[in-house]
Amino acid sequence: MEAGGCTSADGPVRDGDVVIAAITSCTNTSNPSVMLAAGLLAQKAHEKGLRPKPWVKTSLSPGSRAVGAYLERSGLMAPLEALGFHVTGYGCMTCCGGSGALPADIAADIEENGRTVGALLSGNRNFEGRVHPQVKLNYLGAPPLVVAYALFGNLREDITTAPLGEGADGMPVYLKDIWPSAGEIAEVARAHVTADLFAEGTSENESSALWDAIDTGDGGAYEWDADNTYIVKPPFLETAVRQKPMADIEGAAILAVLGDNVTTDHISPGARIQSGSVAGEYLVGRGVAESEFSGFLQRRANHEVMMRGSFNNPHIQNEMTPDRRGGWTLHQPSGAAMTIFDAHLRYADEGRPLIVVAGKEYGTGSSRDWAARGPHLLGVRAIVAEGFERIHRSNLVGMGVLPLQLPDGVTRLTLGLDGTETVAVRGLAGGVRVRGEAMIRFTKPGGQVTETPVICRLDTAREIAWFESGGVMPYVLDKFSAVGHNG
Repeated sequence: MEAGGCTSADGPVRDGDVVIAAITSCTNTSNPSVMLAAGLLAQKAHEKGLRPKPWVKTSLSPGSRAVGAYLERSGLMAPLEALGFHVTGYGCMTCCGGSGALPADIAADIEENGRTVGALLSGNRNFEGRVHPQVKLNYLGAPPLVVAYALFGNLREDITTAPLGEGADGMPVYLKDIWPSAGEIAEVARAHVTADLFAEGTSENESSALWDAIDTGDGGAYEWDADNTYIVKPPFLETAVRQKPMADIEGAAILAVLGDNVTTDHISPGARIQSGSVAGEYLVGRGVAESEFSGFLQRRANHEVMMRGSFNNPHIQNEMTPDRRGGWTLHQPSGAAMTIFDAHLRYADEGRPLIVVAGKEYGTGSSRDWAARGPHLLGVRAIVAEGFERIHRSNLVGMGVLPLQLPDGVTRLTLGLDGTETVAVRGLAGGVRVRGEAMIRFTKPGGQVTETPVICRLDTAREIAWFESGGVMPYVLDKFSAVGHNG
């Protein structure tokens, strides 16, 4: 059996198999040395008769057309294509969940047998559910390693010592046999990576002509199309919760209790929109075919899609629903299980504000803007956590969501929180100072009360002003309105 191979009795894949190998994103593909290294490795592998394992889905999506040009000019595009690395487009692709569906038999095997499979990509994002909702193990690697792992086919064995496969001569081929030298890479770069390729990409070209040809209409403002499912008029000025004067939060329900290191991709997914998901059902209702769902990042100008994806990463774990991963919660006080989006609708009808409780390093990752916008649209007024990632904390304030940090040694576990509590945040009324203290009270259904001080992570006077205005956007609008009125 080859490295990474499996018998028919095992099914198409085994735990640890690589099912996606993608050279993708603007980050690594902007470096000619690593792209040429990938091409040279592919050339050597092809000459030896190696092929990617049949369960690996391969793709090449450079961030610039110049990459395609110098790969073509150097003769390295052909061996990449021979190994399945065809250009699928120029842009993020797999890095933002655009890998597309896995083959039906592999997808079914993963679901039916609970396979833990992997992806190797040259991107800069590998959070849970980001690359593909069915792929749990996501690893970042330089472009030549992506090609190598497509040949190797698994993450279980040591790629530096086990053979990648069997060559046309029947002999094992190792990574060291096809890894290009620095001299080879430099020689190809000198000959084929020239300034004219990049100048062509930035000059007036057909792409500019296409943009210029778009009819912008005669109006002074953008004409919103009610039937558009990609660009929808955002409601943020209408949904802003103004805090002038600042008021306490009373009678809040807990929407989710989350653990440590919850990433912004957990909060606001960047992957492809799945059939049967809340966002998918919304698009079906708007007449969008499943094949046209695309991904959350492609539809990020549609708040209706994005809020339905919030806290709905298939790998997020709400501790209120321990037996079910994904965007689920228990409505309180009924205890009814429902999606987080449906709970938001029900709490909104009841007029109840919402709180999210989390552990350490809440908000790690990227896609930070919608990880703050989504909770705001769901009615979340505050996040109570042991700690916050720096940029995400500021973005929460910018959307009028209050970050509340628990004292050292105090956690959701020491407080005994299970999500059934009614929450009050007191000490806000009349205003708070920079990093001022408030008191949060959790009342269980039986009447038991637990209290703890928290730090209001409004870290600057400007952030206090943003929060009082309901966020950055209404704050800026107020400034413009004041100038217009005074003028």
